[in-house]
Amino acid sequence: MSGALDDIVVLDVTRGFASSMTAAFLGDFGARVIRLEPLGGASQRRGVDEDGARSGTWNHEADLIHRNKQSLALDVATARGRAVLDDLLARCDVVLTDWPLAELAALGLDYAAACARRPDIVVARLSGFGPKGKDRELPAIDELAAARTGMMPIVQQPGEPPVYTGAGAMHAAVLLAFGVVTALLHRQHSGEGQQVDTSLFAGNMYGASLDLQAFLAIGSGDRLLNPISRLDVSNPMSGSLYASADGRWVTLTMPDTDRWWPDLAEMTGLDAGDPRFDTHEKRCDLNRLELIHAFEAAFARQSAAHWRALFAARGMSADIIERFDYPASDPVARANRYVVELDHPSFGRVKSLGFPIYMSESPARLGSLAPCIGQHTLDVLHGLLGYPVETIHELGACGVVA
Repeated sequence: MSGALDDIVVLDVTRGFASSMTAAFLGDFGARVIRLEPLGGASQRRGVDEDGARSGTWNHEADLIHRNKQSLALDVATARGRAVLDDLLARCDVVLTDWPLAELAALGLDYAAACARRPDIVVARLSGFGPKGKDRELPAIDELAAARTGMMPIVQQPGEPPVYTGAGAMHAAVLLAFGVVTALLHRQHSGEGQQVDTSLFAGNMYGASLDLQAFLAIGSGDRLLNPISRLDVSNPMSGSLYASADGRWVTLTMPDTDRWWPDLAEMTGLDAGDPRFDTHEKRCDLNRLELIHAFEAAFARQSAAHWRALFAARGMSADIIERFDYPASDPVARANRYVVELDHPSFGRVKSLGFPIYMSESPARLGSLAPCIGQHTLDVLHGLLGYPVETIHELGACGVVA
């Protein structure tokens, strides 16, 4: 079965998790992703851990973010290495990078130089804070970008330190992949290449888009974008958390309390006709705190499994907050290939994150695990660029390639 991006060649010049993951996503759908591994120093590959390699542990991060890629080891500091890189640029549809602008310009990988080699090329970059403005040169570090969104201080309970979730990096990875595919579609119709940029700042902002859009629309307030105690939620039946008997947390998502109150009252042992709670206004305003405490006492009497079974049986809009071990064995995650099992050549049967996008006719596929550094140098130089084998051997003998 063909992939949606089978004819696309991508040059992966990345260091960070998010941008490397973007390249893997493109490879999942058929793009030929060639990862540039600069020679002449410590590996800049994200996920490389020499101590881990020596100890025989699975480099699980590398096999996630460098799957479906080829590896070209090239000394870009030499004139001959730069010439090889120029030839490669002429054959690439996309350059994907997160490097600082000055480093890209020094190697001729900036948009202007890349266009000189191929006018319709797409150069996509993951930046820290966008391509314009005074902070365009700041490094692409997700923690710093997240710190600026204003969302970290509202996740924790009041009085506790801000919480970094790490979710913005994945938002940025998907946004960058979307930008690349959109630019390729534009090129298909116009023949024009272009620059694409998304930033970790943008990824973190759009990860909190509902809250930030509300702030832009109505401004600040006592409750908007401020940390809220779980005892201070405006609706005890929506966005609220309650501990079960075994220490797990129950989450309720029932903003329409009139609809859900009779069933929820019955299953928690409360009286649906209790005059303290018999209207939405009483449940969410006048006697809100009393209802929260009543729910706390009720949910604490039974285990999380008990409550999940009742929610499922009654079709309730509620569930149990799970830990990381849940999706690893969830049949829904397996059925949708969100988690896959694979045969690793060194570590046997292992589980890994799979593919977050379903496509009926051109699905994502796992063609290969992360390559060894330089594993595909011969294939790229001979098969893609047409270099004679003798020339490649000479380049190897001179230390230009490995």
